[in-house]
Amino acid sequence: MTLQKGNYRAVLEVKDNQKLPFIFKVENDSLLTIFNADEKIIVDEISYFNDSIKIQTPVFEGYIIAKIKESGNLEGFFIKPSLDRVVDFRATPQTKNRFNNTTNKSTTNISGSWQTVFSQNTDSSYIAKGIFNQRNQKVTGTFRTTTGDYRYLEGIVDGDSLKLSTFDGAHAFLFKAKITDTTMNGFFYSGNHWKEPFTAKLNNNYQLPKEENLTYIKEGYNRFSFSFPDTKGRVISLNDAEFDNKVVVVQIMGTWCPNCLDESKFLVNYLKNHNNKKIKVVALAFEVAKTRAVAYQRINRLKKRIGVNYPILLAQYGNAADKTLAQRKLPMLNHVISYPTTIFIDKNRKVRKIHTGFNGPATGEEYEIFKKEFESFVDELVNEKE
Repeated sequence: MTLQKGNYRAVLEVKDNQKLPFIFKVENDSLLTIFNADEKIIVDEISYFNDSIKIQTPVFEGYIIAKIKESGNLEGFFIKPSLDRVVDFRATPQTKNRFNNTTNKSTTNISGSWQTVFSQNTDSSYIAKGIFNQRNQKVTGTFRTTTGDYRYLEGIVDGDSLKLSTFDGAHAFLFKAKITDTTMNGFFYSGNHWKEPFTAKLNNNYQLPKEENLTYIKEGYNRFSFSFPDTKGRVISLNDAEFDNKVVVVQIMGTWCPNCLDESKFLVNYLKNHNNKKIKVVALAFEVAKTRAVAYQRINRLKKRIGVNYPILLAQYGNAADKTLAQRKLPMLNHVISYPTTIFIDKNRKVRKIHTGFNGPATGEEYEIFKKEFESFVDELVNEKE
């Protein structure tokens, strides 16, 4: 028994028994596409055994395992092994609507920018900028934080209720809120392990703090340095001759991180279009994999899937979520608060800029601005006299 061709509506059961929907289309029994707004995720690692199916999401470790029912329905789980997380999964064929309407109308249009606070009045509080576009009832957009964005969100305004979701194989996000013309009050669910409140107010002039002001070289240090192994065990250091008189872009990342994947794709394309021997890119991977061998496997898988042709070094494995441990590996930084963090080093090995987080393609205009600023700044460093 194999998958039926056509659209499926999948549902993950997240915290508080909330339902997180997403749509995928089966092209054939070994190929499907997951849709999140403008994002299309091609899934080509599908295997069958007895009456069950395993759907391995690309790059990330997360996978779906489910029984195929006589009706064509799927019933099973979404699993992330490194974090020991298991989420109930269901899917129904021949269904195209992500969210089901209850009113068939919307009381407001939320297009614009929203000044947002998550977990307000707590020690975990943080700010964000909601960026949304609404046509009739359909909404697309994202939340930008100081450390990255919340991916391609898609959903509806149903009466006075906002419903948004995304699923990419690493993250399963659901946002639900009550809205007016100028306010939002709701909850953000991440899988079945996390829930937090958020509030927002319409403010089309709102801007987040500059990403270059958050992470910096601590007093007492005058250089950034690293020395970590690649997947073949060769230790690579910034002091190596290959980096002499080069502009070096250092990417602090993890193969489990969707924002890092977005940045890695950008860097791959940048290097293809800028074949300049004066530019070097190197990534330092902080992995959630429990063993070194599995961490290397995931790095190699990422490199193969998106064509990474710059070194990815293993900086840490087993507990990448603990950013204090990451900071200990890079003690010259005041802190590591985001994956990715990008460090720009000039030809004299002086740090010229540190960019925290990444404005991915889901942020639209912000992503275009980032690309122009990145290219302009690297060109400036390349053209400086040595």
